[in-house]
Amino acid sequence: MKKKVLTNIISNGFGKFANHRFHPLLQKFINNSYVKFLKLDMSEFKNPSEYKSLNELFTRELIKKRKIDLDEKVVISPTDSLITECGKLKKDRLLQIKGMEYSVNSLLLECKNRKKVYDGDFINFYLSPRDYHRYHMPYDLKIKRVVHIPGKLYPVNLRFLRKKLNLFVENERVVLECLTKDKKTVYIVLVGALNVGKMSLVFEKRIQTNQDREVRVFEYENLWMKKGELLGYFNMGSTVVLLFEKDSVKLDVEPNRYVKFGQKVATFI
Repeated sequence: MKKKVLTNIISNGFGKFANHRFHPLLQKFINNSYVKFLKLDMSEFKNPSEYKSLNELFTRELIKKRKIDLDEKVVISPTDSLITECGKLKKDRLLQIKGMEYSVNSLLLECKNRKKVYDGDFINFYLSPRDYHRYHMPYDLKIKRVVHIPGKLYPVNLRFLRKKLNLFVENERVVLECLTKDKKTVYIVLVGALNVGKMSLVFEKRIQTNQDREVRVFEYENLWMKKGELLGYFNMGSTVVLLFEKDSVKLDVEPNRYVKFGQKVATFI
């Protein structure tokens, strides 16, 4: 069994604090202080005082329905996030951030069809602590396999991205191997981070992030999810990486652009 590193222990401790339901007056103070400190825009959510724990506030649900692009060829952003990097893979190499490459093989590990995305396209979505923490399906996809890869929980903010080589392949992650109706391969990679003690999927409760110690693979026969459907949520901020099969999409975004869930980020060709 691998020994936990300090960041995982910190994340576990913070998770316990965030999940604790304090006296309503104290909880109201904690929630309002968090909103004020991070300057959260709560216009699409309930009043901060209505959340019974800090974690409920982190994983808050939209109360106003977002418009999403329903064009059958359009891929939407799964999150509210900053695009830290995007572009084409060079065979099996993609960018963590400008100037820092890593291998898609190391990122995906047990995924059987990872060569399908060699020379394909990718987008990195970074969620800061102030962002909406739920992630949604970017396209109508059949989920064939989910791979949970335990790992470390280093921060994934821009400062760490620029100095920590192989950050995404060292951190804990959950990889969804998906197919379009036209049998094109798409990977959705959920990357854990400091204070992200849990990454949840609405359809798979057996995954226990920051607890399991071995790689686990879950396979599905006929699991389809539609574009815009809720996929799950992070506790605190983290990163989602989308990977597309070679010559299957045209990207409609660029690095350092902020996008919101529902906006177009790519188009199938």
